[in-house]
Amino acid sequence: MVQNIETIYHDDDIVVVNKPSGIMVIPDQHTNEDKTLIGILKEQLNQKIWVIHRIDKDTSGVLVFARSAESHRNLSMQFESFQVYKKYIALLSGVLEEDEGIINKPILISGKYVSIGIIGKESVTKFKVLERFKSYTLVEAIPLTSRRHQVRIHFWSLGYPLAIDAEYGVSDPIMLSRLKRNYKVKRYETEKPLISRLTLHARSLTLTLPSSSVGKTFEAPFPKDFELTFKQLKKYDKYVTNKAYRCWRW
Repeated sequence: MVQNIETIYHDDDIVVVNKPSGIMVIPDQHTNEDKTLIGILKEQLNQKIWVIHRIDKDTSGVLVFARSAESHRNLSMQFESFQVYKKYIALLSGVLEEDEGIINKPILISGKYVSIGIIGKESVTKFKVLERFKSYTLVEAIPLTSRRHQVRIHFWSLGYPLAIDAEYGVSDPIMLSRLKRNYKVKRYETEKPLISRLTLHARSLTLTLPSSSVGKTFEAPFPKDFELTFKQLKKYDKYVTNKAYRCWRW
């Protein structure tokens, strides 16, 4: 059964959705279109739609599509000229000490390979720490440029990769047994992970509506696995320090 995609906003020009983790935006050589987000939305809306930007298969969050060729041209120009403001929430491995900062490291893309390299394209990410835990850091990341894997590889380059990221860190899921002392699995049961996919969520997107030229911000709610993970980290992985910092409230 094809899942129904949550619509955040729609008008005659665009449709904004909350992309679930685990779905590719467009097909590749191994995936048919009807199993991708673009295919599901075409069926759901019963019309042709245009892809403007993408996020990784295992990233969840806000994504915008055009409903006409004219809107596609308008929004593509906004993205190309960096007039679209994107905000991500990421759970990192380790305790990042800086409260905020800017990562300015060029990214080199060669085929399917992505790396940090001096001959790469300029890539800039602003970040702010939202909350620290014993083993993790919750951050808000704002990419000022739009490169493939930018948020992921930038934090990896600092030594703080995403908590779960098979390409730039580790793929091990976050289990409650790792956080809660003396945790025991019930007899005949198998422990389920709190979260087992890329710990990255596209939280919000700000753009100019093609027809009205009005700026508008769209926000994607957090998936259940993110909410559950944050709840358990707050309860069992509290960060103790004498350094004052502002604790972000959900």
